[in-house]
Amino acid sequence: MPGYPASESAGPAPSDARTDRPSTDTGVTVTEQRNPVEQHPAPDFPSQDQPHPGWTGPMDPPPDHGEDSYRGSGRLTDRKAVITGGDSGIGRAVALAFAREGADVVFTHLDSEKDDAAETARWVEEAGRRAVPVACDVREEENCRALIDRAVSEFGRIDILVNNAAYQMSQPDGIEAISTEQFDRVMRTNLYGMFWLCKLAVPHMREGGSVINSASVQAYKPSPHLLDYATTKGAIVTFTQGLAQMLIERGIRVNAVAPGPVWTPLIPATLPDTTEFGKQAPIGRPAQPAEMAPAYVFLASQEASYITAEIVNATGGTPLP
Repeated sequence: MPGYPASESAGPAPSDARTDRPSTDTGVTVTEQRNPVEQHPAPDFPSQDQPHPGWTGPMDPPPDHGEDSYRGSGRLTDRKAVITGGDSGIGRAVALAFAREGADVVFTHLDSEKDDAAETARWVEEAGRRAVPVACDVREEENCRALIDRAVSEFGRIDILVNNAAYQMSQPDGIEAISTEQFDRVMRTNLYGMFWLCKLAVPHMREGGSVINSASVQAYKPSPHLLDYATTKGAIVTFTQGLAQMLIERGIRVNAVAPGPVWTPLIPATLPDTTEFGKQAPIGRPAQPAEMAPAYVFLASQEASYITAEIVNATGGTPLP
């Protein structure tokens, strides 16, 4: 999807990244036509791994969240958004794009992700919008309740809810290797948190509100070593389509984005080998988080007023239903 020209209402785009963050600037704007296969780095990548949950800084190549490229046009002016998992990866790219489109953002992170969360907040604030980072583990209902209470206390309402927080852990040794503890963590992070946040946020959403869930190519083409994760992504598709039918009578739309392989800290933190990550996609490389954000912006915007119960597939060419 295209980027959009800068506008005064969305705030100025920041000039350059911190000197300790490698630039992701390709020298090409997101509106300039070019071959998408060559637009971002392709495998083979340097071998790398991190402890969970992973951090942005050590990644090679550095992920691109749109810091040097995304330009807003006021499509979300004065909207109030809640984004889970907003410290890095897709969540950071969405927070940055929402801010440059004019939205204020509450976003979650884990306690161990405070440095990444501070960087996301910096980009949101440099776009002229409010950033409220909240340490929150969505596996617990009371944490989800406190998050929604905080968002309402800060902003008075919720216009957009993005359920993006997720947990995965590769288990190439088969189902016997998936412990009950791991299975429970995947389910509670990916499904329970989404359910609780939707249930708690909806009473604070006005007509025209939007819920956007992060599904995955795994919902349709599950990798055996990610069995439990893929199971939750299939459930997210079903939940999205069912909830959309339930909430449209209140004037609230519910959709999902199904990314293919995306270069985020979760990858070196949960997969045993990252050197060829994304090579299996027809486009020949993983997506950068910046390439996912425009789909979330579109679904959150009034331009998507006739779109609900839909799954936007952003897989780099892998056909999905």
